[in-house]
Amino acid sequence: MKYGARNQLTGKVSDIKKDSVMCQVKLDITIPASMSSVMTVDSLAELGLAVGDKVRIVVKAVNVLLVKE
Repeated sequence: MKYGARNQLTGKVSDIKKDSVMCQVKLDITIPASMSSVMTVDSLAELGLAVGDKVRIVVKAVNVLLVKE
């Protein structure tokens, strides 16, 4: 899959907090830092994300998108 965003990192899902509509996915990235992505619970389910999964972090403008490969 190709992306228009050029800023990409690799990380690992470290925590998932879910509510009825939205969720927050916390990520450990390879440099000593962490990031978070907020998405709908439907998106979380569609991506099939779970704690420990490796993901690509795609950053464009104000959006942080997760890609599970």
